Amino acid sequence: MERRDFVKTMAAGAALGIITQDTQAVGIHNSSEKTDVTDRNDRAYWCDLMYRMAEPVLSAMAKGELRKRMSVEVSPTWDGRDKSVTYMECFGRFMSGLAPWLSLPDDETQEGKQRKQLREWALQSYAHSVDPKSPDYLLWHSEGQPLVDSAFFSNALIRAPKQLWEPQDKVTKERIISELKQLRRVKPPYSNWLLFAAMNEAFFKSVGESYDPMRVDLSIRKMNEWYAGDGWYMDGERFHYDYYNSFVIQPMLLEILEVFSEQSESEKKAYNQALKRIQRYSEQLERMISPEGTFPPFGRSLTYRTGAFQPLSLLAWKNLRFVS
Repeated sequence: MERRDFVKTMAAGAALGIITQDTQAVGIHNSSEKTDVTDRNDRAYWCDLMYRMAEPVLSAMAKGELRKRMSVEVSPTWDGRDKSVTYMECFGRFMSGLAPWLSLPDDETQEGKQRKQLREWALQSYAHSVDPKSPDYLLWHSEGQPLVDSAFFSNALIRAPKQLWEPQDKVTKERIISELKQLRRVKPPYSNWLLFAAMNEAFFKSVGESYDPMRVDLSIRKMNEWYAGDGWYMDGERFHYDYYNSFVIQPMLLEILEVFSEQSESEKKAYNQALKRIQRYSEQLERMISPEGTFPPFGRSLTYRTGAFQPLSLLAWKNLRFVS
């Protein structure tokens, strides 16, 4: 598997949330039987495409063979970081996008069979990811980059707890918690990285594990301080006109606050405020989509660009209708 295929897989994972919601639930009503057929065919196409992209990753990692099968290409200007972080990036980010689809109940349709197979592989892959004796043990104990991808890794467990967390055996659960907690060694840069640390703490909270409230509170307070207005957050103390509001800031902030929203009235108020901001941001984001279905290329990290759909996907999946 080449890195270009990995990028395609990440793109599909980011967009997957769009197809996890029943069309009628988000207010789309079909006017004819022909439209019904078209919708079914569209869904079958996207699910099949997702399966074909997921299968090489998860079928290999389920056997502890992802490193063996997936070659890694880097730029001539690669900054020298350990290249094996790619496997954590691949698995973590992919699972974050796949989790909403895996959270759907089992059924006997072709889609249901595909979903069940991927979920089984995913559970085995999670076990390999934290087993020090496995060839696919991820890069947990080196450098700071693993903090980034660990947040996507844990975000998937928050998004589909009944499918991805609860079925895990006791040893795997203990290993996951241990690996995520030791990443507290990483000092996040003063930017969207604060949310990666907070996401892991939100996961601990979601499974009844002890968490560090300071890491959560600091992240939320700083993001509110960095709010630039009209639905946009700054990425640190300076405004960056790019898609990091989509890749990280808006969805992670909302999902972190969702975990804590029932804890107190202030957390609930903070969640509602973040929801209005992501809804406003998504109104603008939707208008940026070109007739070809793509976003205009600007800002940093353009290879992630299909990930810019994430706020729209998240609102569709959770059926969080726009408010004025």
